[in-house]
Amino acid sequence: MDLQALQQQAITTLTAVGLKVAGALALWIIGRWLISAATGLLGKGLRRQQIEETLIQWLVASLGVALNIALVVAILGYFGVETTTFAALIAAAGVAIGAAWAGLLANFAAGVFLIILRPFKVGDFIQAGGITGTVHEIGLFATTIVSPDNVVNFVGNNKIFGDNIQNYSTNPTRRVERTAQLNGSVDPAQAISILKKKLAAIPNVATAPAPEVEILDFNFVGPVLAVRPYTHTDHYWQVYFDTNKMLRDAFGEAGFPAPEQQIVVRQK
Repeated sequence: MDLQALQQQAITTLTAVGLKVAGALALWIIGRWLISAATGLLGKGLRRQQIEETLIQWLVASLGVALNIALVVAILGYFGVETTTFAALIAAAGVAIGAAWAGLLANFAAGVFLIILRPFKVGDFIQAGGITGTVHEIGLFATTIVSPDNVVNFVGNNKIFGDNIQNYSTNPTRRVERTAQLNGSVDPAQAISILKKKLAAIPNVATAPAPEVEILDFNFVGPVLAVRPYTHTDHYWQVYFDTNKMLRDAFGEAGFPAPEQQIVVRQK
């Protein structure tokens, strides 16, 4: 075959392939832009309907996955790949992947149940899967939880759904647990009366239920008081630390002696 003919054929082939690749690239860019626009419009439309943010994020993510799969199938069809064959390959691969990625599919199924049963929603403060923090996102396979030390944690949905879930945001108030050690010479009734008045003055302490101050225990030093104000989850740590400061200041102002263990030695 003539060398010039070979060169001409190579140029023709490369040109055709280049045009195909350029067309596929353009299709990918335009498709991704349309997918982004579609998911954005869906999210805005659902938010205008005041639908819960947890459900919105899940629906937007699901739509994005479905449209991206459709885009890949369209690009393969553009290159001449039979989409029916590709669908059969996806089905066959799905069986193999399902066996290999059973945990991933379990996380997906658990995410669906978390959306349906709604034990918590985005913005709730929870303890689940060994992590305590604020729910940032409930994804298709994992839930994002931001712990109080501002660390982002990704916890598998199946681990969350298969374990105990504590939701601190469901009820309007949450109890702060503190204790106060008294000297044995201090009158517990007087100390309780002082603390109840001081607790009521702390910002964001709930009036219903009212703060609780009772004798919790006794030891060699003296009575131990349970100090339990209630507050909203958003103000938990503020009330926690303010209660500690109040205990120190209130006992100092009242002139209560510092708790100390006393040993009495009797000689016969």
